[in-house]
Amino acid sequence: MKRRSVLVGGLGALATPAIVRAESKYPERTIRLVVPFAPAGPTDIIGRKVAEKMSAMLGQTMIVDNKAGAAGSIGAVEVKNAKPDGYTLLFAPSSTHAVNPTAFVKPAYDAVKDFTPISSICVNPLVLVTHPSMPDSVKGLVELMKKNPGKYSYASSGNGSILHLAAEYFKREVGGPDVVHVPYKGSGPALQDLLAGNVVWMFETFSTTLQQHRAGKLRILAYAHARRAPIAPEIPTMIEAGVPGYEVNAWSGVITTAGVPRAVLDKLNAAVNKAINVPEAKARLFAMGSEGGGGTPEEFAELIRRDSAKWADVIKRSGAKID
Repeated sequence: MKRRSVLVGGLGALATPAIVRAESKYPERTIRLVVPFAPAGPTDIIGRKVAEKMSAMLGQTMIVDNKAGAAGSIGAVEVKNAKPDGYTLLFAPSSTHAVNPTAFVKPAYDAVKDFTPISSICVNPLVLVTHPSMPDSVKGLVELMKKNPGKYSYASSGNGSILHLAAEYFKREVGGPDVVHVPYKGSGPALQDLLAGNVVWMFETFSTTLQQHRAGKLRILAYAHARRAPIAPEIPTMIEAGVPGYEVNAWSGVITTAGVPRAVLDKLNAAVNKAINVPEAKARLFAMGSEGGGGTPEEFAELIRRDSAKWADVIKRSGAKID
């Protein structure tokens, strides 16, 4: 229980009467939601929709502030250093809190001690996607790579990114075929080279690959989740495709500075849970192949802790580090 208290920002501390009054009136002014990636990307799109709905729930303006760079670490540090009053939030993808603290040679923050989890937003299981010239099954792809060591290459959005780690995890689970990793500065350029056939496979999200898959420009071989995606039930899971236990989720959530008062945290948590259950928001997430999140701060803290341990093991085994 003591560890859990740390994970949600030491929420049991006593408050003075003045602080209690401030907490009861929260929020009294504009709230800033830091998105740690550039505008127009998937993280930014979902973050802006969440900000819009939370603003309505809280009765205060919520602005989105893009602070891109260093695989999301620049935005995360911005929130780490903010006053713990609930007026500066982070729209955090799993990379900032389950990957970066281990992947970086010199991490800029402690994902547990420096933040207070509020609530998860959605879970985005990844897909294994290939150029159409490649075999049409996971088994066929693995067999081809093993027969031709060093011939084929896969793409990622950068060294130490979750897309890179998903591929390294996949390689380990299927017997370690000898393939070349080609890192890009983001998944957009990586997908362009995959479409062109310059690389032949990668892991990505449904939202950025399903249209090309259905148009025959790319081929999604498998969905990295325990269940098939309702939006594309014809695509098998990785487990069904012959990789037992393989699941990779790129989740998103809202996080704030360590030490935020419990009363403020509870208001924010309630706003997030209401926002993601608005029919329009649920429809948008479904269209992106995402599963809804929500729940308590403690449940989100447990998700962060569990995924951090998983990726730390993959990073250790693969040596995938970010300088």
